Amino acid sequence: MQELIKPKKLPDDISSYLSKFDLNACFTCGTCSGGCPITGTPGMEGWDIRKVIRMLALGLVDEVVESKFPWVCTGCGRCAFGCPMGIDIPYIMLHMKHLRAREEVPGILHKGAENNFKTGNNMAIPQEDYFFLLSDLGVEMAEEDCPGFYVPVDKDDADILFFPNSKEVFADNEDLKWWWKIFYAARENWTVPSKHWEAVDWGLFTGNYDYIKAFAQHKIDFMKEHRVKRMIMPDCGGGSYGCRVGMKACVEEDVSNEIHYIYLYEYLMELIQSGRIKLDKSVNAGKIFTWHDSCKHGRELERHFGKGFYEEPRWIIQQCVDEFVDMEPNRGNSFCCGAGGGMWPGPYEEESAFQGRMKYEGIKNSGANVLVVGCSNCHDQLMKRVPKAYPDYPYEVKYIWELVADTLVLDPWSEEEVAKGEADGKAQWEALGVDLDEEW
Repeated sequence: MQELIKPKKLPDDISSYLSKFDLNACFTCGTCSGGCPITGTPGMEGWDIRKVIRMLALGLVDEVVESKFPWVCTGCGRCAFGCPMGIDIPYIMLHMKHLRAREEVPGILHKGAENNFKTGNNMAIPQEDYFFLLSDLGVEMAEEDCPGFYVPVDKDDADILFFPNSKEVFADNEDLKWWWKIFYAARENWTVPSKHWEAVDWGLFTGNYDYIKAFAQHKIDFMKEHRVKRMIMPDCGGGSYGCRVGMKACVEEDVSNEIHYIYLYEYLMELIQSGRIKLDKSVNAGKIFTWHDSCKHGRELERHFGKGFYEEPRWIIQQCVDEFVDMEPNRGNSFCCGAGGGMWPGPYEEESAFQGRMKYEGIKNSGANVLVVGCSNCHDQLMKRVPKAYPDYPYEVKYIWELVADTLVLDPWSEEEVAKGEADGKAQWEALGVDLDEEW
C-alpha cells in the first residue's frame, strides 16, 4: 500500500517566501509540465514541475531542495508563461537553489561564483593575464584590418561600458573581436573594466542573492566612478537578467545606484539606423538564417521587467542577410536550448542535451544553414552540445554581433585617427605596466 503524504509545517522564513506565490492557486492543470523541457528527461523519471509545485504546497521543501530538480531546471519560464494562475515558478526554483547548502551546490557553479566575488571573474583569471590578452588581441586587430585599434581600459567619460565574459578571455579569445570590430567601425567611445569585468552572473545560477546584488553593485560603482554614460547589458541571459535583478535591489536600497544601460539589440539597431555602421548583405548570400529566441532575453525579461526582445534581433538579422526564416515555435513560445540556469557549465550534460531536443527539431525543420543567437550559453550549447547529441542535421552557429561584424563595411580611419589610437593605446598599456613587445 502506498504511504499517504502528510503535509509538513514549514519554517517561518520559507513559509513567508512561498506565500508570495499562492501555491494553493495551482489547480494541477499540467500546463507547466506539458511545456517544461525537464518532463521525460532520462534520469528524472517520476519528476515534473506540476508534482514539484504540489510537493511544495504540502510542505515537502526539503525533498525538493535535496533533489536535482532545481539544478536541471533551466529557468526558461515556459511554465510561468503558460500558467493560467500566473505562478512564478522560475523564482520558486531559484529559491530552492538558494536553500541548498553552498558546499552541496552541484559542479563548479558555486566555486565560479566565489571566484567572481573574490577576483572579479568566474575563472579567477589574474589581472596580468587579462591585460596581456586585451593588449595582444588589440595589436592583432590593428595589424589585420583595424589600424589604430586598442582596447580602452578604465576610460573616464566613455559613452559605452562593455563586459567580456571569462570563457572568452580564458579560451574563446577570437570571439572578443566581434564586438571590438563593431566599436571600431562605429568610432565608439567605449571602455572595459580592469577589475570585476565578468559578464556572466553565476550568483543567479546558484540562487546566491548576496552575489547577485554584489555583482550588480560592482557594475554600478564602475559606471559612477568613471562617469560612463551607458552600459551594454551582458549578452548571457543569466548575466543580463541577473544584473537587472541585482540592480533593482541596489536601487531599492539607494536611489543613487540608478544608472543608464542599453541592451545589445537596442545598441546594434541604434548603430545601424543612425548610419554609424554600414552593412553589405552580399557577403551572406547563399545561406538561410534563423534566430533562436533566448528565454531570458524574451519571455522572462518581458514578464519581470516589461520588455522582451523579439522583433529587434529579427530586424538586425534582416539588415545583414537576404534569406531569413523563423523557427516554430518562436518568440514567447520558443523552446529553451537546454543550457540556461547554469546547465551549460553544470554537471548535467546528458540532461541538458536532452532538454535541447525540441530546439534542435526547430532548427532542422526550419531548413536554415545558420543559427543566430544572442546569448553565450545558448551559443555553446547549440554549437557544441546539441550537435553532439543530434548530429544528423549540420548547421552553423553565429552570435548576432558576429553576424553584424562579418557584414560590416569598414570605413578607413583617417591618418590622424590612427595616430591618436596608437598613441593612446601605447600610453595606456605603459601606465598599466604592460609591455606590448613581450611574448608569452
